[in-house]
Amino acid sequence: MSLWTDAHCHLQDSFLADDQVAHGAQAQLEHAFASGVDRVVVIGTDASTSADALAMTQLESPVEIYATVGLHPHDATHDIAPILALARAGHPRLVGIGECGFDYFYEHSPRSAQRSVFAAQIGLAQELDLALVVHTRDAFDDLCDIFASEGVPSRTVIHCFTGNPDDAERCLALGCDISISGIVTFKNAQSLRDAARLVPLGRLHVETDSPFLAPMPHRGRPNEPAWVSVVGEFLAELRGEEVSAVRDATSANSARLFNLPAR
Repeated sequence: MSLWTDAHCHLQDSFLADDQVAHGAQAQLEHAFASGVDRVVVIGTDASTSADALAMTQLESPVEIYATVGLHPHDATHDIAPILALARAGHPRLVGIGECGFDYFYEHSPRSAQRSVFAAQIGLAQELDLALVVHTRDAFDDLCDIFASEGVPSRTVIHCFTGNPDDAERCLALGCDISISGIVTFKNAQSLRDAARLVPLGRLHVETDSPFLAPMPHRGRPNEPAWVSVVGEFLAELRGEEVSAVRDATSANSARLFNLPAR
């Protein structure tokens, strides 16, 4: 029997609230394991958080910790060279590139810069045969366009999917997997719930995106990996599936996506 995998979380100190930092990532990981989570993927968003994510894989923990390195679209004007260097250093627990992509909701970086660094990271994932972890918000047209020009890495996931059913169909047709966060439990997320119903079980992942986006009934509190089961249980009810089936499938899907060791 598998346990839950949190396919996307941010446990680095720079993301955490003061009370979370005081208790440390170790406490969160112990709580996660007690809640039925045995694997997490800690996501980098710039040079500093990417290096921290890799360092976190060395923590003594009952939960297996893996990491990605990437440059978030919010920081697309930053130098990508440190990300390239970290990725090419061959860290044994590096399993993906990203999160990277487009964010046209906040648009903290010019769209041209977002496209340039995203294209570079698509190429990096292809070069190193690593998973690509994609952030896309209000940008599905440009996402499809860049994949048409740059190609889609064979293991690609749209993290924290927030689109509608048509957006989900487009991403699935491109060969991407889809990862669902606690947003699916929010009252105003009916379109996302409709999309989540149609994702094949073999292409579905669950994540917390902690410390952000805590699911109901924890909304308003800092999120943590222990609550990935809340997302999974909600999806099981939404889709009319057994919780164990969703848990086992999403954990297997994340193992495949990130090429995690067999257990």
